[in-house]
Amino acid sequence: MDASTLLLPCSDGAVAGAVDFRGRPASRSGTGRWSAAMFVLGVEIAERFAYHGVSANLISYLTGQLGESTAGAAAVINAWSGVATMLPLLMACVADAWLGRYRTIVLASLLFVVSMGMLTVSALPVFNHDGCSYQSKSLACSPSPVQVAVFYVSLYLVALAEAGHKPCAQAFGADQFDRHDPKESVSRSSFFNWWYFGMCSGTAVTTMVSSYIQDNVGWGLGFGIPCLVMVFALLAFLLGTRSYRYYTSTESSPFARLARAFVALIRGTKSSQCDSLATDDDAHREEVKGVLRLFPIWATCIIYAVIFSQSSTFFTKQAATLDRRIGSTLRVPPAALQTFISLTIMAFIPIYDRAFVPAARRFTRLSSGITMLQRIGTGLVLAMVAMVVAALVEMRRLGVARDAGLVDQPKAALPMTLWWMLPQYVLFGLSDVFAMIGLQEFFYDQVPDALRSLGLAFFLSIFGVGHFLSSFLISAIDGATKQSGASWFSNNLNRAHLDYFYWLLAGLCAVELAAFVVVSRVYVYKKRASHDNGDVM
Repeated sequence: MDASTLLLPCSDGAVAGAVDFRGRPASRSGTGRWSAAMFVLGVEIAERFAYHGVSANLISYLTGQLGESTAGAAAVINAWSGVATMLPLLMACVADAWLGRYRTIVLASLLFVVSMGMLTVSALPVFNHDGCSYQSKSLACSPSPVQVAVFYVSLYLVALAEAGHKPCAQAFGADQFDRHDPKESVSRSSFFNWWYFGMCSGTAVTTMVSSYIQDNVGWGLGFGIPCLVMVFALLAFLLGTRSYRYYTSTESSPFARLARAFVALIRGTKSSQCDSLATDDDAHREEVKGVLRLFPIWATCIIYAVIFSQSSTFFTKQAATLDRRIGSTLRVPPAALQTFISLTIMAFIPIYDRAFVPAARRFTRLSSGITMLQRIGTGLVLAMVAMVVAALVEMRRLGVARDAGLVDQPKAALPMTLWWMLPQYVLFGLSDVFAMIGLQEFFYDQVPDALRSLGLAFFLSIFGVGHFLSSFLISAIDGATKQSGASWFSNNLNRAHLDYFYWLLAGLCAVELAAFVVVSRVYVYKKRASHDNGDVM
């Protein structure tokens, strides 16, 4: 493709810098916008369905079928989640420099299908020891070495597929809207809200359906259904190929660009270099400065990511100890409570987009209602409140266990309804509407234009570091508290002290919030096109 194609002026008929699937200038009326973005949104919903079909109930599989301890399983999940959210840094560079976002999405989706298929096979009865079925609760039914090996290989292939899919799908979806066009720019801002709405719809469905099947029918079918969903979603995504806008970069790898930028920054002065090299150095220095100035915001959101990781680990184990009956026959799977996070997000995003933003716009005169950093800060406050509520609920749960004389009966359902845990899940959902979506938009919007996939990978790396830090905290606290008595994360949760852990996270979040306020007050937003200047403050 001729590089001059990418430099066409913006006009009514063509989108500047974009081409269609044949490499011709992209027609404004025939490509992109919501009609194309919906195909990308569809494959993202399926990806969420597949990924959360594994992650949402993973702690139950590890502590049940694979016989891990509660603390060990939580540490394994956090380490795996950390890998899945750190690898996008590498995969985003591969996409931006070589494969392109479209091809990376296709390859990542294929890898999802393969890895989910392997997980399905690993959960089949053929891998269990003689005399055991995959539904057996017998202690004699320990997993075979082959089953464990296939499971962990499959699990980390899922992480690799997630790493390829995550930064590219959202950036590719946002690429379908021209940020230099006033109307499409407004649609792009709404796109981030509706993108997260779609993600959460996929998460909600798989959390309800897959966790119920895994707990009551079998893990093989529970892993197999998300695999099939991913197959159909990939086919649908390929059907949209003709309608997409593609942005082909002639630049080198983002990591190579950043490396040259650091060299230029260290070199500092242009000295006796020729004018063209000096100009390149100036551009590289601006790019690295554009990345480095995001670091304070990145660093002051790490504890939020640590808090985020608790909903799929300890919250699920707590729910398993409660009275989960609805009526006389239905028992809610513990992992299904995570659905309320997604349902809260799905309910509140339309309110945020259609009511809160227009109301705030009257006071702030910003097209987005509030700034991206104000949105993120609000989410941090809600996350801190969620951990305070979780600590109070856990204190009550431990009190109920003592009063009922069930402290040493960890498998007995406590006389405490599962609805006591509902407020903390709802607060998690509200926090995500503000912080999660705000962070996605911030890191997409504020990085240098050539590094957008890398920008979303920086956003994901917050959660990668957060998961690793959570794993470290759990392992360190577990080791320390075992020496002084009962572990905070005892396998018998009635003798554990998750409430202490939640209070610790709430305190750390308060410190983080104070630091975030300081750095956000001095942050200067990247300049935008003149039509959108009102958004920058």
